[in-house]
Amino acid sequence: MSAPIVSFASFVFSSTASFFQPHFVFPQGAGVTELIVLRWIHLFSGIIWIGLLYFFNLVGFATMGALEPPVRAKVFPELMSRAMSWFRYSAFVTVLVGMRYFYTLLAADARNSGDPSLALKWFLEWILLWLVAYALIYPLQLPAKGLLNNPIVRVIGIAAIVIAASYCSLLLADGSSPNTVVSNAHLCIGIGGGLGFLMMLNAWGVVWRVQKRLIIWTRTSVENGAPMPAEADRLRRWGFLASRVAFWLSIPMLFFMGAAEHYPVLSNIPR
Repeated sequence: MSAPIVSFASFVFSSTASFFQPHFVFPQGAGVTELIVLRWIHLFSGIIWIGLLYFFNLVGFATMGALEPPVRAKVFPELMSRAMSWFRYSAFVTVLVGMRYFYTLLAADARNSGDPSLALKWFLEWILLWLVAYALIYPLQLPAKGLLNNPIVRVIGIAAIVIAASYCSLLLADGSSPNTVVSNAHLCIGIGGGLGFLMMLNAWGVVWRVQKRLIIWTRTSVENGAPMPAEADRLRRWGFLASRVAFWLSIPMLFFMGAAEHYPVLSNIPR
């Protein structure tokens, strides 16, 4: 067999073998696998959570208000008991998994800064900061009379608290050492994750508490003909306000979560 024929046959064989070989390689290592699992769970549960939040605010409230009282009384307990179960647990899973993912970013920045102990310090300060922010926002969501019932006052008050907390989040992450390494993901998720943390606290601390009582009262009213308690209107208003606050907070939250990997706006803050 001549050399050109042998060369051609070798080329065909190698090309054929290459064609049937997989053209992808999975990342190696437990750390990489953990991160993709965390991100997938975070995205999946987050879609359920935010999807239900948007359903309540863009569809649910208006639809329930348009129904006749007897129809609303029958639909509300069945719809909300299922919806709130998915809503509150998806919120919890989203935030819990997101916090674990966030900590891995803090640990990476701490190692790059030469001080691994910074990760825990950053994380605890971050939690404390947003707990304080929620404590300040909480009374601004309560049904009130007079000046506190003014939507402009509520908006300005909550916006000021959120902006101040976001700025403090950047300051806490920046550190005092010139060698501190702070990534864009660290800073953006510090804000976006903080807003998500507020939303999760609202989901469990206000919305679920309110809806649980309204579901029980409405079901009792349908089954036994008992009148709704006088407090029901106040609770509906409270749940509506808390849900609206979460709805508006979700907009900057989603921006900063997306900017963490796709829009580096915060990693070069002057020190």
